[in-house]
Amino acid sequence: MVTRYTREKNVQVIIRVLKAHNIRYVIASPGSANTSFVCSVQDDPWFKVFSSVDERSAAYMACGLAAETGEAVVMSCTGATASRNYASGLTEAFYRKLPILAITSTQNVAKIGHHIAQVVDRSTIQNDVAKLSVTLPIVKDDEDLWECEIAVNKAVLELFRHGGGPAHINLQTTYAKPYDVETIPNYRLINRITPAGEFPALNGRVAVAVGSHKRWSPAETAALEQFALAFDAPVFCDHTSGYRGKNRLVFALGAAQHMFERAAYHPDVLIHIGEITGDYASMALNGTAVWRVSEDGEIRDLYRRLRHVFEMPEQVFFKHYAATRAAGGTAPGTAYVDQCRTYLADMRGRVPELPLSNIWLAQQMAPRLPSPASIHFAILNSLRSWNFFDIPAGVSSFSNVGGFGIDGCTSALLGGSLADPDKLQFLVTGDLAFFYDLNVLGNRHVGRNLRILLVNNGTGTEFKNYNHHAATFQDGADRFVAARGHFGQQSRTLVRDYATNLGFEYLSAASKDEAAACIERFVTPGLTDKPMIFEAFTEEADESIALKAMQSIHQNPGSRVKNIVRRVLGPTIIGAIKGNRGGGGGGGNAGS
Repeated sequence: MVTRYTREKNVQVIIRVLKAHNIRYVIASPGSANTSFVCSVQDDPWFKVFSSVDERSAAYMACGLAAETGEAVVMSCTGATASRNYASGLTEAFYRKLPILAITSTQNVAKIGHHIAQVVDRSTIQNDVAKLSVTLPIVKDDEDLWECEIAVNKAVLELFRHGGGPAHINLQTTYAKPYDVETIPNYRLINRITPAGEFPALNGRVAVAVGSHKRWSPAETAALEQFALAFDAPVFCDHTSGYRGKNRLVFALGAAQHMFERAAYHPDVLIHIGEITGDYASMALNGTAVWRVSEDGEIRDLYRRLRHVFEMPEQVFFKHYAATRAAGGTAPGTAYVDQCRTYLADMRGRVPELPLSNIWLAQQMAPRLPSPASIHFAILNSLRSWNFFDIPAGVSSFSNVGGFGIDGCTSALLGGSLADPDKLQFLVTGDLAFFYDLNVLGNRHVGRNLRILLVNNGTGTEFKNYNHHAATFQDGADRFVAARGHFGQQSRTLVRDYATNLGFEYLSAASKDEAAACIERFVTPGLTDKPMIFEAFTEEADESIALKAMQSIHQNPGSRVKNIVRRVLGPTIIGAIKGNRGGGGGGGNAGS
């Protein structure tokens, strides 16, 4: 007999993942809402399905079955109050750590609260009836399918995690007919590996992507170096990654090219470590499969190709695979790393002439930063601009990419400066982020080691850049999206007077020649008598021109920046932008 499955993809995903984890026991209670699941498994020879009219009894049957067999058990019920009767049995399972998956079917949750029969609200459950509760969407597009795959994998993996226990899936149904699907697609399966588990084989071309990362210990750096050398693996970083070991590549400039041939640099397996990254461009270097390594063991599918989660310290992971590689006798090469390094060097060697902008300032200042020092970046525009260039090995770098908000970059700078008053602390910020966090400059703990580069372009230049969707509105974006017109409208005295009255040394520039002289002073090694603020006045048109030029090196070898922009934007748009003087750059969410 051929098993016929429902067309409802959320049910198909559940069945695929259950089978992959060797889960076969199902206790089904009668009803309409769960028909799509029950009728899809009842004739599938993989599953052993039992019936229980009373859901409370079904939950305790599941407890007994799970305890006796040591295997996970699935329960399925319909809508209305059916799920309420699972509570006592699931409480028993929670405190005994029994792997029971409660699948409570329901009509579309959008119907909750509209007096529609048999629709109850399951969005909040008791703390001790399930370790995890998820609601599956009705799958209508790829976004829904991605959400569904992740939620099902999370719920099933939770059954066995940290000693085991119950989990809950709230399954929306459309009562779809007919049941005519003969083969369920290979929906994505995600496995979690612990140090005591079986490590999968690692083959093919391998790369490592490092998001924002806590400070590296020498042992952690050595472990990643050993792994990277053994696998010829480039370690793709940005200025929040913190890694300074072998095979490190700050690859944003290469990955940001419009004509970047991603397939040529594509790894078979991408090892993802660290937390949130602000280097959007390098996210294009996702692997055919992604392996996430983190002590928290959480499913974080940044690249949407997650296959394994390694719940362990990074050092344990890297040491294991480096040792396995060495034991296999595979001679390490350098072809992949050399390929990436050569391309990046080629792009950096062809950077065109740039106008005064955050990117030009980064180009001039990045290699000249004194060591030792730390540098902080406001999010988006400032971080992206400086990610195009490398900084000296003795300079630590940070950005508030955790919450990724406009607030707090200057306060974070001050906090860092308190750790060592003799160590220089730099900040690159835009005007919106600067004024948002202005009060901290008056804090009585401000020391001589603070130096702030304020790129004042009078607006949220992030939203006026050539490739931002709000730029479609041109000057119309200034009113609310880009927030032009606040904070003195590029006043030449506002920040100067405020800064000097607070005891800062103040520098300013509105041209590249003026900026060059200020840079010389701004990057002076060692402490000076006062903290510094260097305010560079730029225009939004120039900020956008510079960004476009940096992202077009590959397709425009040797071209001049003005020609690039005139060809892309056209003289009409450029004239409109330049006609609104003082534009560009901002901070935080506005492209600081």
